[in-house]
Amino acid sequence: MSIIILDKLNLAPQIQEVLESIYDPELKPANIVDLGLVYEIITKEDGFAKIVMTLTAPGCPVAGEIMDEVQRKVAAIEGVNDAVVELTFDPPWTKDMMSEEAKLELGFL
Repeated sequence: MSIIILDKLNLAPQIQEVLESIYDPELKPANIVDLGLVYEIITKEDGFAKIVMTLTAPGCPVAGEIMDEVQRKVAAIEGVNDAVVELTFDPPWTKDMMSEEAKLELGFL
């Protein structure tokens, strides 16, 4: 699944790079982008950035930690004045959303 990008600040490449440094501790070594957990990157002219993402399961025990890390790291990017993380389970995550690299790293291929 590819990420939907609506980028008024031209910061999507930097945001995606930061997101690729974040891991679900239960599924290391694959990052949240390669796992297919990031659905949208949205930025607006006023410096607002929104990340729409999911988790592998609604009861993920590290959900708060992952979302906090996403918010902190995106907010630290130069040009971002406010960062919000929106959690969704629509569509629900499946292993099919993972990149081929992530599937290989995790032994799903």
